[in-house]
Amino acid sequence: MVNIAEVTAAPSPDLLTPDNCAVLFVDHQPQMFFGTGSSDRTAIINATVGLAKAARVFGVPTVLSTVAAESFSGPLMPQLANVFPGQDIIDRTTMNAWEDEAFVEAVKATGRKKLVIAGLWTEVCVVLPALSALAQGYEVYVVTDASGGVTPQAHEHAVQRMVQAGVVPVTWVQVLLELQRDWARTETYLPVMDVVKENGGTYGLGVVYAQAVIGEHAAG
Repeated sequence: MVNIAEVTAAPSPDLLTPDNCAVLFVDHQPQMFFGTGSSDRTAIINATVGLAKAARVFGVPTVLSTVAAESFSGPLMPQLANVFPGQDIIDRTTMNAWEDEAFVEAVKATGRKKLVIAGLWTEVCVVLPALSALAQGYEVYVVTDASGGVTPQAHEHAVQRMVQAGVVPVTWVQVLLELQRDWARTETYLPVMDVVKENGGTYGLGVVYAQAVIGEHAAG
């Protein structure tokens, strides 16, 4: 029941902020992309890079991880690695990243309790750490458009399984705008608009149009 006297203009603690979350990228590698068939792979790459740029704009801690990079899956996709030059990439043998000590220690080192996860494949390399982190008390958000499965059914069933367990599905643009949340935040306004124009598809074209017609500070 709502107590009107206690209603204030304040955000929900459930919202993602630059200070309460970390972003985990799991197995965005060539061999994993070759087997991805749930949606357009170029769109997944674009969403992944957009999510990475969102994390960079707001200084959100990130963890980059691969599986069997030298023996099977290949390196982390360069478009993602280039967003975080020089950052360590944790390579694993485990399909479940949460069973790799180095990965878990990297997550713990962020100090964040909300984890935003994207990866390939959804039904393995995303589900397993998402459920594992959830079981240990983390709040988990999965970026569905920056993740992909072997088939549409595999991806969808994996998302359903995670949602039933308590994971929150989001998209990369949703994460970007939730972190910004107020167009009056001028320190990140222009960088956010740059990300939207570079990776936001028709939304980005809309920003280009608005800025051309209204001016560079057109918002929304």
